[in-house]
Amino acid sequence: MNAVTPGRVAEAPAISAFAPHVIERVMRVKGDLRLGVPVVLTSGPDAAMVIAVEMLTPERYAAVTTSERKPQIALTRHRMAMLGLEGLPKAKVLGMTLPADANLAAISAMADPALSAAQVAPDGRGAHSAKAFEGGAIHRAAIALAKSAQLLPAALILPLKDGLAEAVQHGLCVIDAAEVLSELAAARFQRPVSTAALPMAAHQAGRVHVFRPNDGSIEHYAIEIGTPDPSRPVLVRLHSACFTGDVLGSLKCDCGPQLQSACTAMAKAGGGVLLYLNQEGRGIGMANKMRAYALQDHGFDTVEANHHLGFDDDERDFRNGSALLKQLGITSVRLLTNNPAKVAILRDQGITVVERVPLVVGQTAQNAHYLATKVAKSGHVLK
Repeated sequence: MNAVTPGRVAEAPAISAFAPHVIERVMRVKGDLRLGVPVVLTSGPDAAMVIAVEMLTPERYAAVTTSERKPQIALTRHRMAMLGLEGLPKAKVLGMTLPADANLAAISAMADPALSAAQVAPDGRGAHSAKAFEGGAIHRAAIALAKSAQLLPAALILPLKDGLAEAVQHGLCVIDAAEVLSELAAARFQRPVSTAALPMAAHQAGRVHVFRPNDGSIEHYAIEIGTPDPSRPVLVRLHSACFTGDVLGSLKCDCGPQLQSACTAMAKAGGGVLLYLNQEGRGIGMANKMRAYALQDHGFDTVEANHHLGFDDDERDFRNGSALLKQLGITSVRLLTNNPAKVAILRDQGITVVERVPLVVGQTAQNAHYLATKVAKSGHVLK
């Protein structure tokens, strides 16, 4: 369905050049959730109002709890398991009907590990005492949207009798859950936006290419260092943005030294391509990355911290890297990485990886446990 607001036609004619495409409507809905605005998701005859728990206000929660319908919460199985719930269904996204006495503090604590039990009022501590059930398409779409918006993967779900009528009444966007799930799972086309020469410390012959995904999200960069020859295997690094490591020199990870060492190696080789992918914190965003760091300070490893927040081990999409390489006409690479998963995804996307070039640098006392966890749980090879 198209977004519905007062004063606008609910269904734009199919021939209209002004009508938003499906991915444009998905991004509109994602933007609303990030602002804290409810949206309406549909699935066949079912419909529900959805609000990101992280952005839930007392006024909107009060309106939800006074509804005749029983509100639910959608969480990932990772998060429900970390809440200590047992006998959970095997599905990745679960739902739970909220008890009548669940207050906003309790709901927020279910989503955010930083909100301890001591901050939850006594009448709301039973919020997660109900039995979890396997989430349907609406629950899965709500979690996918929250993750894509880099919010905590938790959503308040209010079943509706007439989703379109509710959307029109409140001026809310409405969209089919299957469309959301399909579009958010699709590989993104990377459109070239701009290119300019950029002399750098690593090599004076540098060039930056900016690409914008067709979903309108944040741009990614392909940076030529030296003069890479696309007729031969090009030395390439897929580097996910790390503000703390790349800019601040964090000792908690090896990202900054990897970035600098990759640039140096490319310069020595006469040319290479650095793909700088804006996927901060393994794709969970800077705010959630800091939440994960706070959990690590309390003894969780990097994977456990992600799970405690409700995320998977790694939420990045390395298909973006292969899309950039294809735009540059590069089909064969020598890949600078310690992560075999990057090799596998490039090969799956039609890029020939003739060699994995190790990049073992930046080891510190502060990141020793982090690196060991990546080897033990994420399959990294530090040799």
